[in-house]
Amino acid sequence: MKYFVIVGDGMADYPMEQLDNKTALQHARTPNFDRLANEGILGLAQTIPGDLPPGSDTANLSVMGYDPLKYYSGRSPFEAISLGVDLSPEDVSFRCNLVTLSGDQPYAEKTMVDYCAGEISNEEAAELIAAVNTALGSQEIDFHTGFRYRHLMVWHGVTDQWQLTPPHDISGQKISAYLPAGKEESRVRQMMEKSWSILADHPVNKKRVEKGLNPANSIWIWGAGRKPLIPSYAEKYGLEGSVISAVDLVKGIGLFAGLTPLAVEGATGYIDTNYNGKVRAALDVLKQGHDFVYLHIEAPDECSHRFETENKIKAIELIDREVVKVAREEMDQSGHDYSLLLITDHYTPLSLGTHTSEPVPFAIFRSNDLKSNRGCRFDESCAAETGLLFREGFRLMDYFLGRKIE
Repeated sequence: MKYFVIVGDGMADYPMEQLDNKTALQHARTPNFDRLANEGILGLAQTIPGDLPPGSDTANLSVMGYDPLKYYSGRSPFEAISLGVDLSPEDVSFRCNLVTLSGDQPYAEKTMVDYCAGEISNEEAAELIAAVNTALGSQEIDFHTGFRYRHLMVWHGVTDQWQLTPPHDISGQKISAYLPAGKEESRVRQMMEKSWSILADHPVNKKRVEKGLNPANSIWIWGAGRKPLIPSYAEKYGLEGSVISAVDLVKGIGLFAGLTPLAVEGATGYIDTNYNGKVRAALDVLKQGHDFVYLHIEAPDECSHRFETENKIKAIELIDREVVKVAREEMDQSGHDYSLLLITDHYTPLSLGTHTSEPVPFAIFRSNDLKSNRGCRFDESCAAETGLLFREGFRLMDYFLGRKIE
């Protein structure tokens, strides 16, 4: 049996008046999603435990089969391993975003204009993070270049008790109420404020402004955590597999799970990502002998954070047509029995621009066990109507893989 997981990040949403009171999933044309719902098992999974924030970190841990209440220790350690940064037990890692803040006010009075600095390029970002590390790095603190706007700060021997806010949660808001809080808050706030003087007039940003692009004029520190201990898929399920994602967080969770990360040219984490390249890479690794592949697509989530309704619908339709359709056709022709799980990790409502914690829809199709659920669609409402709910979302993976649910 081959196991194929497709995660459309943040696809779940609320009904919107501009979409005739439908959600983005309900409004989108998704014949291949709906075929899975009709021929498989449709339901809901509570991927975010009640006591944890609704992030892609906790949600993807759940989808992969790990209880976040047991294994979650913070977001950035997953990104650290993806970047090849080895954390010691004394280290705390932090996400370090390059962001765009408003211009003329004192630092604390500035507004979060753009949490991703206009999707700054890797080349530009590397130059800016190098400048930050030269000016702010020390024997205690290192800055590491990541992907586009997503980077890393590692602090040796500091507390992991912080109150930190993701920048995508405060788009358009004054940052004063959301600056880092904790025992060393003054030092982190000073670093963020100093980053403004380093970055605002940097040649990279001067060129961006000349081109009409948002400058990456500040760092934003959040997502603190220590290195977790997670059993591998080989230990937990007896499976060898791969993870495909443009997001270091998801690749990092996969690495901790013993999954092999696969790089795909043109995978961007946004609506312009290489959908076909990602699904072809997944199919190839299954043909080459792996039993399991976890394919994550960030685009719908990014569109929600930017309040881009049309692009979110387009991203969902592209996943339906370019990923799910191709996966079904190729797997049907492969001669292997296979199971396919389609799921969204969490809600990212377009009306809010951030994540929420409701149970998310999933569909499981098994090639050797076709169902007949006429009229089902892959959406939030139809999934709820089935009455099937995994209250502990991490147990869905055991169910999908045919393992005993404890």
